[in-house]
Amino acid sequence: MIRNTTISDFIRLNVQIPLIDVRTPAEFDHGHIPGAFNVPLFTNEERVSVGTTYKQAGREEAILLGFDLTGPKWSGFIKRSLEIAPGKKIAVHCWRGGMRSGAMAWALDLYGFEVYLIQGGYKSYRRWVHQQFETDYRLWILGGMTGSGKTNILQQMKAIDHQVIDLEDLAQHQGSSYGTMNKMVQPTQEQFENNLANQLKDMDANRRIWVEDESQNIGRCLIPHPFWHQMRDAVLFNLKVPLDQRVASLVLEYGGLDKDFLVESTERIRKRLGPGQTKNAVAAILENRMEDFIRIVLVYYDKTYRAGLDKRAPGYIFLIEMSGNDTTANVQQLITFIAAFPVTEQTHA
Repeated sequence: MIRNTTISDFIRLNVQIPLIDVRTPAEFDHGHIPGAFNVPLFTNEERVSVGTTYKQAGREEAILLGFDLTGPKWSGFIKRSLEIAPGKKIAVHCWRGGMRSGAMAWALDLYGFEVYLIQGGYKSYRRWVHQQFETDYRLWILGGMTGSGKTNILQQMKAIDHQVIDLEDLAQHQGSSYGTMNKMVQPTQEQFENNLANQLKDMDANRRIWVEDESQNIGRCLIPHPFWHQMRDAVLFNLKVPLDQRVASLVLEYGGLDKDFLVESTERIRKRLGPGQTKNAVAAILENRMEDFIRIVLVYYDKTYRAGLDKRAPGYIFLIEMSGNDTTANVQQLITFIAAFPVTEQTHA
């Protein structure tokens, strides 16, 4: 049986149904629905051939070529689908709900699968993604200069059932020139948006959502404009942590990274850091004076953060002084602060 369904209805289903994406590996890698399995009808090269045939010889010749290319593959498609969905209930989509997903749905139905065919395909999913960013959320922003321990606090907040969106984790980047930590690989912009929308859909709209204060760009990933504007208009709880404590934390976090990576990352901010300070920072790295290196670059990052604060409405910024590096104690201090402070719906934009 083939059931035609919209992406919104599929996402709202109470049961988890495996989803296969029959687009090419290249299309899938560029962006896909989180959790989907790639069972490509065509290879990257085969899709180009079919598309060229369609343009030069017409639809019918392209269909015939498609059958020639996929003929030997159908038993493999079915076997792979059985691995993914042994209960023989599965969902299928392609780019826009056309021939590729239709052909796969037909074959799986013939074999006895219950098939949910996504109308409009991945294109309709991308429209749904952008709709998630237009929704109004009850955001609270946790801010503070680099090294303030914001990420650790939010991770522990999440562990005790607060709603948290970790944008740096979604972007696989920590938001500075050194943000890949010489190991993280960022998703495409499209996949970053898909992953963010996927988390937002599971948030309770009646509860607060914590987000770390970020620049709009996290590495090469851009926070979608509607969501970014909500972040900028939301209440910000700004952690004030002593400089020495921040330096010590950052030395632990970055001090052991590859020196070539640190030098290259420092050179990328030469224009903003200045040639003299860049030279001093690079020398500190090469001489293993990590505390000196951190203190030099923090001058730039602190200045940048203060400039960002100046663009916010002063009445939406609340300072919280943190004097220790015990994350559990700092989380409790934050919870106590927000419980006692008169932050009302009127305070929130």
